[in-house]
Amino acid sequence: MFDRVKDVGHPNEELLSVYREHGVVKRSGREDNFNKAAPDRNIYQLVHPGWLVVNRMKAWQGSVGISPYRGIVSGHYICFRPKHQEENSFLNWLLRSTIYAAEFASLSRGVRPGQVEIDNDLLRVLSVKLPSVDEQRRIADFLDAEIAQIDGLVTLRERQLDLLTEAGVSRVFAAIRGENVPGVRKDSGLPWLGDVPKEWPVAAVAHFFDVDLGKMLNPDRARGVHMRPYLRVANVQWGEVSTDDLVQMDFPPEERRRYSLQQGDLLVCEGGSWPGRAAIWDGSIQEIYYQKALHRLRPRGNSLTGWLYYCLMAAERLNVFAAQGNTSTMTHLTREQLRPQRFPFPDVEVQRRIVAELDSAARADSELRRVLTRQLASLVERRQALITAAVTGQLDVTTARPTHDRDL
Repeated sequence: MFDRVKDVGHPNEELLSVYREHGVVKRSGREDNFNKAAPDRNIYQLVHPGWLVVNRMKAWQGSVGISPYRGIVSGHYICFRPKHQEENSFLNWLLRSTIYAAEFASLSRGVRPGQVEIDNDLLRVLSVKLPSVDEQRRIADFLDAEIAQIDGLVTLRERQLDLLTEAGVSRVFAAIRGENVPGVRKDSGLPWLGDVPKEWPVAAVAHFFDVDLGKMLNPDRARGVHMRPYLRVANVQWGEVSTDDLVQMDFPPEERRRYSLQQGDLLVCEGGSWPGRAAIWDGSIQEIYYQKALHRLRPRGNSLTGWLYYCLMAAERLNVFAAQGNTSTMTHLTREQLRPQRFPFPDVEVQRRIVAELDSAARADSELRRVLTRQLASLVERRQALITAAVTGQLDVTTARPTHDRDL
């Protein structure tokens, strides 16, 4: 059906990419492609409409497709010129189905599952089972219409999830600056925050909280006679501490007081992929510790860790820490940076009331997010099942009801 071709030396042609969900697309039409193009585009391969393009490292995930465009793709891809008279749209659905993804996986080789490649010598003998061209066209037309409907619903659910997050951030921002508090207001002195109620003091984190880093891990501490579980950056998500994947480190008795956690401690990520991300420890494990990449904040007086948690959330989501670091991708929020951060600190009873309101709203958002996420997963599952059923003949497309007539 195809001949392997590697046609390079066309640096001025349009850049194309292969997506698991969409096949071959124009890079210029995607905002979610963060792979940088190579400085030397002469190494990219030219493909034409109807050519098969295979990402040799991700074919097992479905990153293959029949190109509808002329353009250039990565020099590491495998490109094939057609010598068949089959329906290109059908082949695009067929070769990206779960059936063929499983075939690509079985033909891929590598040391680890996530780092495997498929070779042309194995691809070239892969069997392709085809109905008549007329049936191919009927199936392709059916899938073009059906998958467009499902993709529209997927996009809607994804947008709803984004709006839910945006609404939550707006709610928190309005709360910590006391937008609904009547009376005289004053400038907070924080450009990102604006004005706050006059009676609300604005002070540094260190004025109300002790800020400490956890214990540094090294090979010697990964074994010993006093092994205890501890939390890492990976365990701390926004508003939630996961204990599903705990590891252990040596914590001798003389260190336990320093590095132990208490219920109500606020944990803030110092490093990792999201510096400033925070959650309150719920005390679900009686004895647990924390590593150096986490800050432990513990109140000295009456101020609530819940209040500071929401202050940090608003600041992080508004890129306050990144702006202070003069970089769009801040890699650390050090103790020296966190302690002087200034936030409004109203009377503790005001904090308690506002935190209770925000917690209640967050729980409602979380439940709605679970519903939307579950629906999104069902749509994605339905999409793949429909494609596989149609291209393998398990579904008679001439009698199938359209998506908008079914409950998804």
